[in-house]
Amino acid sequence: MREKLKRLALPIAAAILALLCLSCLLVYSHLANMLDSQHQAERWQGEGELKFSQLSCFMSVDRKLTLEQVYTFRNAMMTKFHEAALDIDNDSQLFCDAWSTTGKVYVSSDQGKGDVSVIAVGGNFFDFHPIRLLSGNYISPDDLMKDRVLLDEETAWLLFGGTQLEGMSFKIDGVPFVVAGVIEREQDFASLKAYTSGMGIYMSYDAYSSIKSSGSSTLTATASSGSGSSSSGSGGSGGSGSGSSGDNSGSSGGSSGGSGSSGSSVGIECYEVVMAEPVKGFALGVAKEKFPIGGGVIVDNSNRYSFENVLKLVKQFGARSMQTHGVILPYWENAARCIEDWCLALLIAAMVTAVLPLVLLAIFLVRLFIRGKGKLTQDLMPRAKERVGEAIRVRQRKAWERRYGKKEENGGSPT
Repeated sequence: MREKLKRLALPIAAAILALLCLSCLLVYSHLANMLDSQHQAERWQGEGELKFSQLSCFMSVDRKLTLEQVYTFRNAMMTKFHEAALDIDNDSQLFCDAWSTTGKVYVSSDQGKGDVSVIAVGGNFFDFHPIRLLSGNYISPDDLMKDRVLLDEETAWLLFGGTQLEGMSFKIDGVPFVVAGVIEREQDFASLKAYTSGMGIYMSYDAYSSIKSSGSSTLTATASSGSGSSSSGSGGSGGSGSGSSGDNSGSSGGSSGGSGSSGSSVGIECYEVVMAEPVKGFALGVAKEKFPIGGGVIVDNSNRYSFENVLKLVKQFGARSMQTHGVILPYWENAARCIEDWCLALLIAAMVTAVLPLVLLAIFLVRLFIRGKGKLTQDLMPRAKERVGEAIRVRQRKAWERRYGKKEENGGSPT
């Protein structure tokens, strides 16, 4: 009995490890598909044959993006598409983009007030981030008025004591706005861990820029009346600073100083785009060549959770924890990186637990091959040779009978 158990110990251990390996791969697959923000390319492609790639561009804190630069990059994308001879009736089908920035605002209503975090969005932001709605609708780039705002559940309770609030009025920094809807924050463990900003709202990037620009203009006017020389060294309405930072402020003011309410005083922190990928690496190549990333970071979201891409993270071990670009990542990217780390750990665990089962399987197949080869040479081959020889003798006998049987019938004698 003991000998039998000893013989079964390895197969049982291999079976348990194989189940653990399968479990790791199943959890890996679940995590890889958990974050909707990482799969806009798949949703945009749908059932079409043309492939798409999703990219995220995170700007450095000292060099944010302007709307003018977004529009310039759009034109550069279209030029590249036409150079690649992409033939689609509607050019807007070739890409989908969104942008966002973060900040703080003061909200108030008849029932409550307080400071909340804001994510100011533009483009098709909620195509990339389809956050669950509790009531109302998303804000859209097609909205004629930019005064519609999404509240998260906590802010909704603070201001109105409920969640069915579509059409209700409140103020942001003293400016009237209307509730478009109420959202529920993502409930996956990675997003819950990554989002640390407390109560928050989503509003139009244009409206947020207008509020902040108006506030900045008021402060600037007040300061100018107090000191006639305080405006020296500023680069247009969008630049600021004096001698010690003249280079940065001058270039900033020159490039965006005339944008007014377009958001020159705010700046875009995150730009996301899904674009056509006629050949592998096309989208990333266009972004690296044409997008004004400066000291920021470009992330290829497409297939970031594939085995190949996750294993590449091993090369970044240690260095991945270092922040050398001066970039503050939004919570959804931090959540995505958290999932990457878990996927890497699960993949390594799956590879380790697969070693013993694969070794035993290889040994079994080799033994089966050797045993089969012996049986083939000792049993099957002789039988096959005998059958082939018998078949040859039968054919020869039939041929002999056909040839000499006819001679006997005609009165001849066989020789």
